[in-house]
Amino acid sequence: MLTQREILSTLEMLKNENLDVRTVTLGINLLDCASHNLEKLTNKIRTRITHYADNLVSVCNHVGQKYGIPVVNKRIAVSPIAAVAAAMSSSQMVAVAQVLDGAAAAVDVDFIGGFSSLVEKGIARGDMALLEAIPHALAETQRVCASVNVASTKAGINMDAVLLMGKAIKQAAHLTAKNDGIACAKLCVFANIPQDMPFMAGAYLGLGEADAVINVGVSGPGVVKNAVERALKSNEQLDLGQISELIKKTAYKVTRVGELIGREVADHLNIRFGVVDLSLAPTPNVGDSVGEIFQSLGLLSIGVPGTTAAMALINDAVKKGGAFASSRVGGLSGAFIPVSEDLNISEAVRKGYIGLEKLEAITAVCSVGLDMIALPGDTTAETIAAIMADEMAIGVINNKTTATRLIPVPGKKAGDSAYFGGLLGQSTIIPVNNGNNPNLFVRRGGLIPAPLQSLTN
Repeated sequence: MLTQREILSTLEMLKNENLDVRTVTLGINLLDCASHNLEKLTNKIRTRITHYADNLVSVCNHVGQKYGIPVVNKRIAVSPIAAVAAAMSSSQMVAVAQVLDGAAAAVDVDFIGGFSSLVEKGIARGDMALLEAIPHALAETQRVCASVNVASTKAGINMDAVLLMGKAIKQAAHLTAKNDGIACAKLCVFANIPQDMPFMAGAYLGLGEADAVINVGVSGPGVVKNAVERALKSNEQLDLGQISELIKKTAYKVTRVGELIGREVADHLNIRFGVVDLSLAPTPNVGDSVGEIFQSLGLLSIGVPGTTAAMALINDAVKKGGAFASSRVGGLSGAFIPVSEDLNISEAVRKGYIGLEKLEAITAVCSVGLDMIALPGDTTAETIAAIMADEMAIGVINNKTTATRLIPVPGKKAGDSAYFGGLLGQSTIIPVNNGNNPNLFVRRGGLIPAPLQSLTN
């Protein structure tokens, strides 16, 4: 275990390499706020959030300044609103979302996740109300994020839910057409969703969690890139096994940094510490790109032959380093490939080095899935659902988390640019095979059964 002094020396060593605590996310249990009365429900939700989160931002800033490492984002994740507000109608669900948005603004956090539903095996009344509310809820709020789990290795794939989400994504894009369909950037559709993930847009507080918990997301793609480049500059003959060991050691140091920050924030707030999610989550900034790591390893660009193998190496090394550093590693902890949020990957799309099919292949070995991908505006709801179903199948069969964050950009076609702003970045719109035609396969609905590997008891 590293001492505090060794951690501080690590921070000093990495201060120019874009190491940061990407997010501290406060999970808040809202289940006992449930009521059949909308006013009572929303008052309880508002009071609970402001009670727990009132000092979150100031404490994060204080701890970040103490150690000289910024906590970039401060966020909240709540219990699945489909369960908390199960008695509400879809229009009332939108009102709940607006209250969540207002509470998040009041405590000055960046995003609030948990406008969520778990429907991998079936859709209850509250779930259906939330699914119907998602487009308007995301279009009419600034900070609210939604996630829907439509598949799991134990349950299979709920194709009825998948098709409903395809339609919801199309409607959300239409409602925010003037901003390139940005509401869709706040919606993740999952297979095997984790209960303790601090990263948006998928974060929510799982049903097995405590009343309140602090989860930390640490991101270090720039750190990994620079570590690899320094090592290869000293010894060009390093093989891939040795590079994997280097990434593992780097991930160990970064995880320890995250746990140090997270535990101190939790102590100040008198809230239980949860997990460190060590995910190589990029930003649109130069030097903070997952895509650049592939070039450091010797590939021309992410997307060329060798990409999937390189991603498997990176993801495995990151997980091993994090698991060795802490017994509280959770969430996703690996490498993200959000296209618009990563300047290098976005550029690879523009140059034609990587497309939808290769991105899907990479998701078999990365942490998440098809993330922040801009699609032509005329892509049908059925085709969007089919893309999601393919991604869910990868997660279900491989017993891993996969997800999609797909954005059909109204009025734009493949090759055009979509602009989302801030950390969401921009991207060239990716062509989709048969994208503007109805897909009869997904219209059949029903449940794709769980695979044989689900029988583990």
